[in-house]
Amino acid sequence: MPPTQTPHRTPLRRISQGSLFALSRSGAYPEAPHGLGFLEPAMSEFVDETEALQANIEGMKHLSDSLATFNESFASWLYIMNMNALTTDWPQAPSDASFVLAQKRAERDAQAAMEALRLQAEAEATRQAEAAATAALADKTAMTDATEADMTYANTTTTTASAQSSTKTGIPKKKGVKPKLTAKEKKERSIQIERIISCLPLEFRGSDPNLRRNMENVIEGLLNAPSQTVKLPDLITPPDLSQARVNKCLIALVNRKVVQKDNSTGTVLYKWQGIP
Repeated sequence: MPPTQTPHRTPLRRISQGSLFALSRSGAYPEAPHGLGFLEPAMSEFVDETEALQANIEGMKHLSDSLATFNESFASWLYIMNMNALTTDWPQAPSDASFVLAQKRAERDAQAAMEALRLQAEAEATRQAEAAATAALADKTAMTDATEADMTYANTTTTTASAQSSTKTGIPKKKGVKPKLTAKEKKERSIQIERIISCLPLEFRGSDPNLRRNMENVIEGLLNAPSQTVKLPDLITPPDLSQARVNKCLIALVNRKVVQKDNSTGTVLYKWQGIP
């Protein structure tokens, strides 16, 4: 007889290190009973972990519901946009109204360009007219200055001859006549005098009206003098301009460096310098 074959048997599995028996004998629970009493702390931990797992699963379910709601809403919006694109007409080719508007715009631009050219031509004509008027005024002023110079020379010659004759006859001579100024020159002269007086001390700027008038006369005398250089006696005109007042005005002008005092020749001369 053939030998009897031993049936296959599944070998017993060894008790793992995490078995209940090993857990009951571990050092974590040294006072655990030998029976089923060691299951109580293990089941407590199992219940806690199960509750945590249930909370996580509920959170994932809530997140899944939120995503499903968003996906449904977003899909609805995309569907509406697609339907709107399919049912709305978007004409891209220009119509007859577009050509009419383009023609009107071109006409308006042409009118604006013509208006700009007209304004430029008018401005050029105005500038040329002003330049011509300025040149004519300059010529007129030059002619007036030449005429006044001739008259001044004639008056000076007459005055010199009169002085010589008066000297011979014993009659005292008179001072020369001041040169005549045009309205424009008078205005410029007054502006220049006002600027100079505004730089002087307060008593010359209106605190004493007589002193201000004396200062204006002194400045006028300096500007009208030949080479704008004078001596102190040349500015004295009694009774308004006495020697003391003229000397006071000249000291103020010298201190402000409007006038330069020069005594290098042995004679004290006052030269006009202007505002530095």
